Amino acid sequence: MIQLTPHMRVLVAIDSTDFRRGIDGLAQQCRDVLREDPLSGAVFVFKNRASTAIKLLVYDGQGFWLCLKRLSAGRFRHWPTSTTPHSQLAAHELHVLLFGGDPTKALAAPM
Repeated sequence: MIQLTPHMRVLVAIDSTDFRRGIDGLAQQCRDVLREDPLSGAVFVFKNRASTAIKLLVYDGQGFWLCLKRLSAGRFRHWPTSTTPHSQLAAHELHVLLFGGDPTKALAAPM
């Protein structure tokens, strides 16, 4: 089971991803495009071109988890932007993003 904790690194791919990719294709994208190790334990977040679905990829030490959330209506309108291939979020900001909110406006107590 995946549990998002405050100490986890959450890396969001800025550009859209081909959602035909599975675990191996997304892990390769982590290496090639994001320049990150998919075995690091970080949570990698990808969106499709239409911004109607999000995939999470995380390695838990034994194997990979691949989770998909597809909205029944609407889009993920508040996707992070950056000049680099990925952006880093806090765990509580990822929760807000998964529920369609704006992670830049998510307030929490300081770490």
